[in-house]
Amino acid sequence: MADPITLPVTLPSAATVPATMKAALPALTVMLMNGAKDLLVATLILIAGAAASRWIGRWAHDLIDRSRHVDDTLKPLITNFARYGVLAITLVVVLGQFGVQTTSLIAILGATGLAIGLALQGTVHEIGLFRTVVVTDDGLYVSVPNATLFTGTITNLSRERTRRINFTIEVDRAENLDTVQKTILETLAREPRLLKVPAPTVDVDTLGPLSTTLTVQVWVENHDFGGAVSEVKKRVRHALQAADVGAPVPVAAPAVAPWTPPAEKPASDAKKPN
Repeated sequence: MADPITLPVTLPSAATVPATMKAALPALTVMLMNGAKDLLVATLILIAGAAASRWIGRWAHDLIDRSRHVDDTLKPLITNFARYGVLAITLVVVLGQFGVQTTSLIAILGATGLAIGLALQGTVHEIGLFRTVVVTDDGLYVSVPNATLFTGTITNLSRERTRRINFTIEVDRAENLDTVQKTILETLAREPRLLKVPAPTVDVDTLGPLSTTLTVQVWVENHDFGGAVSEVKKRVRHALQAADVGAPVPVAAPAVAPWTPPAEKPASDAKKPN
């Protein structure tokens, strides 16, 4: 028969454990059990979320790739957004499992989605998850970080249906401004590409010592903007020339004769001796 197992005398007995620790043991046990359970659930959520993100990413890629109604520049963004969107939701759920307040995180995700929506208002070559590729109208390839798009100002020249043409004209200060304005407005009325509403305007901008500057504003359809700008300016110039409206003539600086030294005075006669 084996000898009975005896505990070493160095181990403290239950009676020697402080009362505060004894009172805390049930709570600690519950916390450890709940923490272990939350960790296990969070791990399972992460595994399921990662698998779901890969599956949804492949599904979105196959679905969008076959679609003819989605622009090619948006296909990579939509695929990546679907995949990382699932991962973001998974992260929010995991943090909520540990009692972390996720309201601020959800607000940040919403603001990010809004910024991406604003960035989609432009005409671009490709929209990636971290960078957007833009090809300008003069053929330049520009790669812009999406962080810049989120915080910067986006100017879209082609989204609106109409666009305004602005330019200035200088005439001599002696010209009759009513006649000049009438001549320009009559010329603009004969241009078929200019819109009647809003009506063209010709306003006096500045009154200078030698010239008067007028500002011309007209509205056109956006697709006519490029061709109409040059044609309108040319027609206004020809109309003013036909009406003998003079351009400001610069005043030449007064001519100054070159400086010449004065003639040398003749030497005075030497004083004659008495």
